[in-house]
Amino acid sequence: MSQARTILAFDFGLRRIGVAVGQDVTGSASPLGVVDNRETGVDFDGVAALIDEWRPTLLVVGMPAHADGSPSDIQEYVDAFISDLEHFGVPIDTVDERHTSVEAERVLKNARSAGTRGRISKEMIDSAAAVFIAERYLASE
Repeated sequence: MSQARTILAFDFGLRRIGVAVGQDVTGSASPLGVVDNRETGVDFDGVAALIDEWRPTLLVVGMPAHADGSPSDIQEYVDAFISDLEHFGVPIDTVDERHTSVEAERVLKNARSAGTRGRISKEMIDSAAAVFIAERYLASE
C-alpha cells in the first residue's frame, strides 16, 4: 500500500492566491485561506510557512484557461509562480481550474442563503476555489 499523500493546492490570482490542503485517503480538501500577491510579488514567506506546517508531498496549481480551453491572460504569471514554487523542492503538478471560482462562489452563496454562512469575502472564494482544485486533482488520480 502506498503512503498517504498530502497536497497543497493553489488558486492563483493577481491579488490573492487561494490555498487548500487535501489528502488522497479521503479525497477531500479544506480551505487554508490566502497568501498575498501584490506589486512586490507573491508572499513566499507565507507559502513557506504553509509548506513547513503541512509538509505536502505534492503542490498542485490550478491552470487557468478560457472556456474553449485556450490559455488565459494570466498564464504567464501562473507559469512564473510555478517556477518560483520549484525552489521549495516539492513535486508540482497542475490541474485545469476552469470554473472553480464560479463554483466556489455559488457554493458559498448557497450556504449563506441557507443560513449556514455569513458574509462572503473574496478571500473565502479564493480559498474555496483552491479546495475545488485539490479535490479535482485528487479525483483524477
